[in-house]
Amino acid sequence: MRSLDTWFDEYAVSHQNPINKLIHWICVPSIFFSIVALVSSIPLESLQNAAPEWLSWGANWAGAVILFVMLFYFRLSITMGLAMTGFSILCLIGAEALTFLPIPVWTTALIIFATAWVGQFIGHHIEGKKPSFLKDLQFLLIGPAWLMGFVFRSVGLRY
Repeated sequence: MRSLDTWFDEYAVSHQNPINKLIHWICVPSIFFSIVALVSSIPLESLQNAAPEWLSWGANWAGAVILFVMLFYFRLSITMGLAMTGFSILCLIGAEALTFLPIPVWTTALIIFATAWVGQFIGHHIEGKKPSFLKDLQFLLIGPAWLMGFVFRSVGLRY
């Protein structure tokens, strides 16, 4: 099993250009959020009807998917797992907030998703290197953690 530092080192190889890094700071969290929002918009009536009202508020497929994603992060680092859990909760809250818009959540999420991926590919074009996930799909989960690693280091914490 690769360590988090090993993942980050390999990911960093194709993320050296300052413009590409800036684009990633905007697009990677946007993609993560948009996926949470897209998955949260999948109807889950059976769970919501079976559970007590206080327990079913906000229940959706995204919560279930996030549990599995968090296993990946916790396997690499307890601290990173906790940080990514916090970010995921913020994404769930944001996805719930999208329900107040006059257009469906899935539409907004799809627009964010597509726009952010266009940005990512522009960044990699500028970088002159292919996105890491083309080598290993797990890099789709490393990207958000890589950014969180910068946050950790900026406040003097070890992940």
